[in-house]
Amino acid sequence: MARQLHVELVAVEEKVWSGDADMIVARTTEGELGVLPGHAPLLGQLAEPGQVRIKQSGQEFAFDVSGGFLSVTATGVTVLAESCAPASSAAAH
Repeated sequence: MARQLHVELVAVEEKVWSGDADMIVARTTEGELGVLPGHAPLLGQLAEPGQVRIKQSGQEFAFDVSGGFLSVTATGVTVLAESCAPASSAAAH
């Protein structure tokens, strides 16, 4: 059985998305970052404007984010965004 990441996508106002995922992709100030299960811990600043894409069982959920951070720990990934909304298009940029 494939391992999964536990992902929490949180904006200032609310929890936007929560669940287990196969992969998360986010654009940080250091460049685009893909996180798979077992990724080394890190903290990254989200690029503005940015997008977070969550891949789960063949589906992709895309969110436009502004400001904030991405944190990868042994227990999963947390994205803390100043603002977050479903992307106008699910297509990757």
